[in-house]
Amino acid sequence: MNHLSTFDYTVFLIYFIIVSGYGYWVYRHKKSTGSSTKDYFLAEGSLTWWAIGASIIASNISAEHFIGMSGSGFAMGLAIASYEWMAAATLIIVAVFFLPIYIRNRIYTMPQFLSGRYNNTVSTLMAVFWLLVYVLVNLTSIFFLGAIAIETITGIPFNICVVGLAIFSVIITLGGMKVIGYTDVIQVFVLVAGGLVTCYMALNMVSDKLNIDTVLGALPVLRAEAGDHFHMIFSKGDKFYNELPGLAVLVGGLWINNLNYWGCNQYIVQRALGADLKTGRSGLLFAAFLKLLIPLIVVIPGICAYVLYQHGYFHTEMVDATGNLKPDHAYPVLMNLLPSGLKGLAFAALTAAIVASLAGKSNSIATIFTLDIYKKFINKEASERKLLNVGRWSIIIASLIAITIAPALRSFDQVYQFVQEYVGFISPGVFAIFLLGFFWKRTTSRAALTAAVLTIPLSTFFKFLPELSQGGIAQIPFLNRMSWVFCIIIFLMIVVTLTDPKSRNNPQGLEIDTEMFKVSPSFIVASVMICGILSALYIVFW
Repeated sequence: MNHLSTFDYTVFLIYFIIVSGYGYWVYRHKKSTGSSTKDYFLAEGSLTWWAIGASIIASNISAEHFIGMSGSGFAMGLAIASYEWMAAATLIIVAVFFLPIYIRNRIYTMPQFLSGRYNNTVSTLMAVFWLLVYVLVNLTSIFFLGAIAIETITGIPFNICVVGLAIFSVIITLGGMKVIGYTDVIQVFVLVAGGLVTCYMALNMVSDKLNIDTVLGALPVLRAEAGDHFHMIFSKGDKFYNELPGLAVLVGGLWINNLNYWGCNQYIVQRALGADLKTGRSGLLFAAFLKLLIPLIVVIPGICAYVLYQHGYFHTEMVDATGNLKPDHAYPVLMNLLPSGLKGLAFAALTAAIVASLAGKSNSIATIFTLDIYKKFINKEASERKLLNVGRWSIIIASLIAITIAPALRSFDQVYQFVQEYVGFISPGVFAIFLLGFFWKRTTSRAALTAAVLTIPLSTFFKFLPELSQGGIAQIPFLNRMSWVFCIIIFLMIVVTLTDPKSRNNPQGLEIDTEMFKVSPSFIVASVMICGILSALYIVFW
């Protein structure tokens, strides 16, 4: 059954024409001024602070947030917002300490940094890890969740939805980072506007069904009806403690997860690498402010759906064919109840989030494969034109792989948690390699290689340790596993470095100038505002 009206399709078509038309205009303008690998992969010097911030958020926010995080909001409540709110604090740290190092050393890709700081072996090994995670986890989950949502809303079969998303994202991506960066500004505007509309309508639905006088009056009712969904910190013994283990979200593994994602991640950092330091920092700060909004857009609707479900609504829509409750159905179900026109806007917002994130990840896949695999090992003398074509083909091939394996994710209840856990298999090692590579000049290539080789085996060992102990050890929450693996790898890297005589005069160590970490008074004021808001949120919803 088709759930969208003609008016909804008209709204969506307007969005599609604006994004595609603007992207094509930027592409033609860029083509007329000449194109190069730097322009295609980095948009060097051409993105403003607001384009950088918007592009970072557009690349980050996707179906895994609209669908996955909303589903987690349905299941566990506001606690899942820690990923967003702690990310705002993380972006400040990245802007102050990480970005100056990248820009000072003219870092182009993350493997390029690893190659210069350590050696080609470490760089290539990590490049392969990143490509595997980007294609098999990130790209696949976005295609899956996006297709599920579109299928639920429009009635279009899953396979057609996946192919349609792939074609749309490839069209946007093939123009390069400049096209992505500036179309992302439109994408973010649409996804925030559509998300806020969906949030408002979800609250309106609660007030209507539960006979509440005003829409804002639904908020205290939500807290009264679902008090267990308005706690940020779970205690040991809580149902979802293994997903968000207590204080680990404030002082433990979530920091490793976030600092790796926001500070050592190609498709995030890439947006700011082509700018000067002031512009890049302003872009990251703008992204931090936007991150504070995301739970309002995606988590609150999930809690609304939970309360309505508890009152007897959506019992058919929220289960799969076998009768199992599927939290990830919450957001599409709410969208289906929006009035004509607004549903089209919400659908455009969801599509904007999906396509922008697909485009960002695809461009990073192209960047790493082309510059760190193809040019380095397959064709060292490749021309600019050849590299651009290889980058475009790598996007197409990666998309084909992802849409082929996407249906396999149907077995997961909360795909957002799947993404966080399995990306976390390499996060401790990656972050340890970058952290010591930045700030300890003696760190050797041998130490980095030790970390790269051991991070996945150690993560796997701790995941299956309870089974290996035959019940003698309780299941270890994956954020705590990340902390253990990170500490072990840091210890091993220090030992390996100190036992290497060459580490005393390491020519590959970075020269750190403390002046590069100084920030402007306006940056300090904005940072204090963000931290103040975060403190208030955690105090109120502890």
